[in-house]
Amino acid sequence: MQLLNIKDIDLYRKKVFIRCDFNVPMDEFGNITDDRRIRSAVATINYCLDQDCAVILASHMGRPKGEIDKKYSLEPVQLRLQQLLKRHVDLAKDVVGEDAMQKAYDLPNHEVLLLENLRFEKGETKNDEKLSKKLAEMAEVYINDAFGVSHRAHASVEGITHFFDNDHKAAGFLLQKEIKFFGTLIRRPTRPFAAIVGGSKVSGKLEALINLLPRVDKVLIGGGMAFTFLKQLGYDVGNSLVEDDLLEEAQHIMDEARRLGVKFYLPVDVVAAQTFAADSVSKVTSAQEIPKGWMGLDIGPATVRLYRSVLADVQTVLWNGPMGVYEMDRFARGSNKIAHLVADSYATTVVGGGDTADLVQRVGVDEELTFISTGGGASLELLEGKVLPGVKPLIVEEEEE
Repeated sequence: MQLLNIKDIDLYRKKVFIRCDFNVPMDEFGNITDDRRIRSAVATINYCLDQDCAVILASHMGRPKGEIDKKYSLEPVQLRLQQLLKRHVDLAKDVVGEDAMQKAYDLPNHEVLLLENLRFEKGETKNDEKLSKKLAEMAEVYINDAFGVSHRAHASVEGITHFFDNDHKAAGFLLQKEIKFFGTLIRRPTRPFAAIVGGSKVSGKLEALINLLPRVDKVLIGGGMAFTFLKQLGYDVGNSLVEDDLLEEAQHIMDEARRLGVKFYLPVDVVAAQTFAADSVSKVTSAQEIPKGWMGLDIGPATVRLYRSVLADVQTVLWNGPMGVYEMDRFARGSNKIAHLVADSYATTVVGGGDTADLVQRVGVDEELTFISTGGGASLELLEGKVLPGVKPLIVEEEEE
């Protein structure tokens, strides 16, 4: 898949609109706890500034549902950007209101303007054409560098592209890197190739699992989704999270793995608790002997040992989804151990965004991994074999000979 490349566009002294993904995690005091997504956008921003461009940056933050909410303001992002870019970054008071439009119009070359949270506008998530047109009017060139939202057909991601021809729109460096990396991972991985798939629900990973099976040699399951598989095998899983409507799908995935000769691993023991709470009574139990009324909230030590031996010979590891409720210290040990296992591996190690990226950063092994994607949902949809709505308008159409 070849994308329209930012380096092939005449940017000199142009006004450039860059869609970034600055949806970063913050603590209760409004401090950014992980600025990876902001740092990832710096290369594209600096490249445009080096071409004497006037740069307009746009991003969403959280889910304000079309209402202006100070809690979701991009002010903390503005301050962090100023530190990273070592220059002043102006923050508009709105998205396409009087302040933003005037500031965009007056923006001189070599200056940076950050629009307020795109989702303060109801039309952003509805891919509203009027909003797309207003955003497009701010600039002469559109750059998408927001892999994390490229699976969303939103106004600033998909709608806006209809107002730029192929000579005036392109993928930024981060988007190109993500698409290229996952493309290689799916088409030409170094084998043996193992996928570690966790998270709470099978439903969120179903298509990705089905699409991954023909491509991988081993699948290791963890997190709440494991209990749907375990229940289908006839185990009593107590009050653990189970999607009863997906039991047949779970069976289909296991049958398909067997048919393709893919080794499919499930937890052999779990950390179970009486209630979903940090201070709940908990104990390690076999996956077949979860006490009645208890729920599994993490993989156990025997599963960690099993997964260590399973991963010993692999050359490529893709990890998407934690092994348990890692936000609670008591149920984070399994995820933490797997994070260290993956980090210590000599394999190519890829983490698919979202919670898993947050987890490896908490554990402190993020620098030891080969690649951490900035998009959880987007990376999953790529693995499902889908063409992302934000990427489709940027694909170079190959001419027929």
